[in-house]
Amino acid sequence: MSKPRISYVDPATIKDQAMLAEFDRCRREGTPRPESQAIRAHVPAVFWSFANSWRDVFKNGVADHGIKELCRIYVSRSVLCEFCGNQRSIKARTRGVVEEDYKDLMNFEKSTRYDDRQKAALAYAEAITWDLDTDDAFWARLKQHFSEPELVEIGYFVALTMGQQRWLRTLGIEHHQILAGTDASMAPGFETSDALTRSKQAPDYWAKRSAKSQAAE
Repeated sequence: MSKPRISYVDPATIKDQAMLAEFDRCRREGTPRPESQAIRAHVPAVFWSFANSWRDVFKNGVADHGIKELCRIYVSRSVLCEFCGNQRSIKARTRGVVEEDYKDLMNFEKSTRYDDRQKAALAYAEAITWDLDTDDAFWARLKQHFSEPELVEIGYFVALTMGQQRWLRTLGIEHHQILAGTDASMAPGFETSDALTRSKQAPDYWAKRSAKSQAAE
């Protein structure tokens, strides 16, 4: 596998027990997986800024976690961040999000997989990601389904994950390079290093990736 453009910090060199505990959580639970945090670990303030925001705004918070997970993958598909897009939230799975729910995100408005509330949240993610104009009808739609605190949290989360995913995409990081050996939060077909390689070598993999890009345009 290729090396990242910024080196990983080896967890074995870290003395901070709280940081090591967070790496272990990433290994066990994923989202995020350890590789992205091994980049952020060069600057502990960056490491903790992301870890704390992810915990408080994505994993917890006032808005439905499953909806935030769908928005996260919508962003991944839009900005073509393979690293983030090939992860799945374990918590979202326990809340009823299934793999099929991820497959129609770029066509969410026409899809029958999502309810009106999910579609409104995805429209919000779409507007933020693609700098779309919004009008009174757009905001009336959102406020029909979400409180203002929920809209603040979802909007902040989408902005956070969009910026992080755009950055991670430039770094060339890949799964199973730091604290390898677990399949926590990995999408089907990416559970191990070998499975990841096979998936990315499959004839239709890049065709599907291209189709996602075209659907996002």
